[in-house]
Amino acid sequence: MPEPADGGTPPTTANPLQAPTALPFAVQRIDHLVLRVRDLARSIDFYGAVLGCAVVRRRDELGLAHLRAGASMIDLVSVDGPLGRKGGGAPAGDRRNLDHFCLRIDPFDEAALRAHLGRHGVPVQGAVVSNFGAEGQGPSLYIEDPDGNQIELKGPSAPP
Repeated sequence: MPEPADGGTPPTTANPLQAPTALPFAVQRIDHLVLRVRDLARSIDFYGAVLGCAVVRRRDELGLAHLRAGASMIDLVSVDGPLGRKGGGAPAGDRRNLDHFCLRIDPFDEAALRAHLGRHGVPVQGAVVSNFGAEGQGPSLYIEDPDGNQIELKGPSAPP
């Protein structure tokens, strides 16, 4: 590495494997995964019988079922429903199956999140919305990674 012209300490290269230390939140876990499925009833049966995931809520108007998976959730979206159609054809070969993944963060400070994401050149997709997840209803923001994968950043659930 070249010496700085002023004789000071040369710049260091950040370790890409080391987590940044000055974030306005901490990731706690994956809150839920959303899978696009061809046959919602068959998938509910599979996840229930094979993996022991129980349906905790259905949103038939969206073609969506929320299943409990331990402390997290697996959401199943019918490819022919309103949400599923957004992802194109049924999963196969070059068609994606994962709609998005959700990271439960704390705290959920919208201004701090937007400022942090802005400093990294990451646009927020729309306004904060209230979504159902593993802990219940709570605030969410959506972003995309460099490959276009959608990530939901979800805060704590509102008290009942």
